[in-house]
Amino acid sequence: MLGKMSAAIVSVALSVIPAALAQSQLPDGEGRAVLQQACLGCHEPSRIIASGYSRQDWQNVVHMMRNVGAPVPPDKIALLTDYLAKNFPEKPRPAPSPIGGATHIDIKEWVVPTPGSRPHDPLAHPDGSIWYTGQTANVLGRLDLQNGTFTEYHPDTPGSGPHGLVADRDGNIWFTGNFAGYIGKLDPRTGKFTAYKLPDPNARDPHTPVFDRRGMLWFTVQGANMIGRLDPTSGQIRLVTSPTPRSNPYGMVISSRDVPWFCEFGANKLASVDPDTMTIHEYALPNAASRPRRIAITPDDVMWYSDYARGYLGRFDTKTGDTREYASPGGPNSMPYGIVYLKRAVWYSESGMRPNTLVRFDPATETFQTWAIPSGGGVIRNMAVTRDGNIAMAESGVNRVALVTVQ
Repeated sequence: MLGKMSAAIVSVALSVIPAALAQSQLPDGEGRAVLQQACLGCHEPSRIIASGYSRQDWQNVVHMMRNVGAPVPPDKIALLTDYLAKNFPEKPRPAPSPIGGATHIDIKEWVVPTPGSRPHDPLAHPDGSIWYTGQTANVLGRLDLQNGTFTEYHPDTPGSGPHGLVADRDGNIWFTGNFAGYIGKLDPRTGKFTAYKLPDPNARDPHTPVFDRRGMLWFTVQGANMIGRLDPTSGQIRLVTSPTPRSNPYGMVISSRDVPWFCEFGANKLASVDPDTMTIHEYALPNAASRPRRIAITPDDVMWYSDYARGYLGRFDTKTGDTREYASPGGPNSMPYGIVYLKRAVWYSESGMRPNTLVRFDPATETFQTWAIPSGGGVIRNMAVTRDGNIAMAESGVNRVALVTVQ
């Protein structure tokens, strides 16, 4: 019921915990019986006891679990949420210390329609709308910024776990079915979905998709340790394995030379892919403990990466291999995550802070400026740059999407 989502959430129960063990470990309370019935088929009591969230966050977690099949009756949601919030409250997290500066922004947030959607990735569509993946609700959502209305689309495949998404030149929405091992396409004009199943059964969790300038769709496959390429014209998919075992290919971008680059969240490496042969070339970062999770690239092919494990912002020059690192304002436990390059600055989130912070780094002056996310953010896993130079964000833990207007 807690922590990072995976395909295991929507699969059969991993184990069944004896009722006597559950009784001995869980505090007394009216909601304990609901928890035992709804949660302990997939999660050990120790996992729940070790967790801690605010009541708002527990409510979001309960809705996420219901969306993927947890048997919580509608009239027991509040009871279970109250029990969890009382007995397993939020643990202290580092609080941000805002850093001022000359840049002014405005952050506007919208609650998405389906509770517990877990908005994972945003997409700033060319038509000016914001799209998002509702990972645990099996939803692709569209927010019309002109009138604030939402439209939801449900993939034909149950439990798809929509994760990353990107638009093609014709306005179609492509996404990774992270729980179901496929690449999906939605034609928003007709509502029709098309699924492209990955050819290797081990490639169960496609992650981040990007289009190159030739119209080829590239994507990472995190747990399977693979990189994929899909030709939308033929539907053909080719997969190659990352040279480093368990490197967990994660974020991905396309350089000015039309070369795919990705970061290895399971290793201290960045990597490029030959677009024709799909040969992978890896570049080790200076610190062995680095774990780059997301990347952004500048017009002159300088790569910026969020070092989630160490609390650093990194700079890697793809032409020279030169690497520099900057300690993130929130410190070693700040967990830098979603990142973009916009208006000659690097913008990223610190997901380990409560509330999450939005950070701006000016490469010219090597200075930081920070802002607290109004709703708390609840882990901002990815960002996207809009057509008019602003930032779209998905806020998974608080069931929101947001627009950052850079004034």
